Amino acid sequence: MPVYRVDPNPHRVHYGTTIGVLIMQSRVPCIPGSVSNASSYDFPVIYRVVPNLDVQRLVFDADQSLAAPVIAAARELEQAGVSAITTDCGYMAWFQGQVAAAVRVPVALSSLLQVPLIRSLLPPARKVGVVVADSRSLRPQMLAAIGIDPAQIAIAGMEGQPAFWSAIMEENGTLDSDAIEREVLDVAGALVRANPDIGALLLECSEFPPYSAAVQATLRLPVFDFQTLIRYVYSAVAQRPYQGTM
Repeated sequence: MPVYRVDPNPHRVHYGTTIGVLIMQSRVPCIPGSVSNASSYDFPVIYRVVPNLDVQRLVFDADQSLAAPVIAAARELEQAGVSAITTDCGYMAWFQGQVAAAVRVPVALSSLLQVPLIRSLLPPARKVGVVVADSRSLRPQMLAAIGIDPAQIAIAGMEGQPAFWSAIMEENGTLDSDAIEREVLDVAGALVRANPDIGALLLECSEFPPYSAAVQATLRLPVFDFQTLIRYVYSAVAQRPYQGTM
């Protein structure tokens, strides 16, 4: 057996939690597939709730004073020994640069970070279709903060979709998954029909991954979401030897 030594980080008291997740204060039933449901992963994750971070202040108000508690919570996760940090809301893109500068582990605070990669996978004439929780709150400054050119994406939001809005944005305590799936399919389908040059879809919200398979099966396009981002980052910080035969 190998000889193992204690981590030099004096704050680390447990091991094996490679991914740390910063989460908002919310009252949403997070089903399997959701970033905030730990059973969504085949590897352990550790969560840290950011004080005062909620939908109103982050999404609707774009409150930049949230940077301080977000950075503090990210540092707590780093001290706990995680190898990478992510979140449960794509609108945390506001703080991507600040948090990345404040810790020494990889940081992926928004599913939207995948847009430049997806663009590079597509022919030049193709766009990325992006379905977000609230298109009205997707400010150009936030996109610019993570290097996204609005001209290369087509955006649709879930505002006006009653099942999604009441469960996720208003946090009424009840989530009708079948109804939300129909709404996501409707919004994504309308976006593709209105923009036939879309070559791939990105579902921004951390509650969208449970519906990605249905969107892909219906629209026959590559579909990216928060889980594809998290699993990509995990694969980079938790490499394992290959086994097989020759």
